[in-house]
Amino acid sequence: MNTGIPFPNIGPEIFSFELFGLHLALRWYAMGYIIGIIIGWWIIRRAIGALKLWRDDGPPLDRAQLEDLITWLVVGIILGGRLGYVLFYGGAYYWENPAEILKVWTGGMSFHGGFLGVIAAVWLFSKRHGLRVASVADLLAIATPPALFLVRGANFINAELWGRPTEFPLGVIFPTEAAQFCPGFASPCARHPSQLYEALLEGALLGILLLTLAYKRGWLKKPGQLTGLFFAGYGVSRFIVEFFRQADAQFITPENPWGHVVGLGQAGVTMGQLLSLPMIAIGIAVIIWARRRA
Repeated sequence: MNTGIPFPNIGPEIFSFELFGLHLALRWYAMGYIIGIIIGWWIIRRAIGALKLWRDDGPPLDRAQLEDLITWLVVGIILGGRLGYVLFYGGAYYWENPAEILKVWTGGMSFHGGFLGVIAAVWLFSKRHGLRVASVADLLAIATPPALFLVRGANFINAELWGRPTEFPLGVIFPTEAAQFCPGFASPCARHPSQLYEALLEGALLGILLLTLAYKRGWLKKPGQLTGLFFAGYGVSRFIVEFFRQADAQFITPENPWGHVVGLGQAGVTMGQLLSLPMIAIGIAVIIWARRRA
């Protein structure tokens, strides 16, 4: 008998309407990004206004520069996220259909790609304005987790990026036919709500830890530490969740049902785990560098 939790009666669109023959809709996924960016902007604005959090030379940028930085970040997120998805997960499809790369409204964004886009935007913006790169990056580190929390929640609402089949009591029966078909399990099968696991680890837990260290432990006075912790914290969180998350379809075969891209005997590493390992290593290295520099 299947004991999975039924999927809530909620669709991917908040509302929609027709205009000149076009179907226009506001989706939860887009709303997650919008609200996440607004919350992140508010967190940074509050932090640069609290002078006690900084060294004697003060915050790395002012509020006018923050408004410009947000524009750079939005561009970095969209370009990096889309190109990352095409390169890491798109396979041969986008090479055969290059025009599809520009259709970001059809879905397909990679966090690791968006993350690289943000790094490039922060570095270029800081160099252009003569700002302390490490301190600007620390501000982004404490501002990003709310967006991760909201976007992962939107992934759940969209019934996408679901987890592996499970008989765990918290397993969810997602509405799509592909999600409900699991060889070896009762049909319709339940799956781990891995999107919510990620929201809690990457968004809530990591975000609370970073803000606590910034406001209670003075970590903003040692530029780079929060950035390194964000790198390592996200990498560890994503690596753990990948044990419960279903791999992308292009990596799954009858001989490789878990979608490993690197085999280690009966075990293996998924693409998400492979991309997370450098983040963990870089994060640890940045923390060590920041502490020695301080």
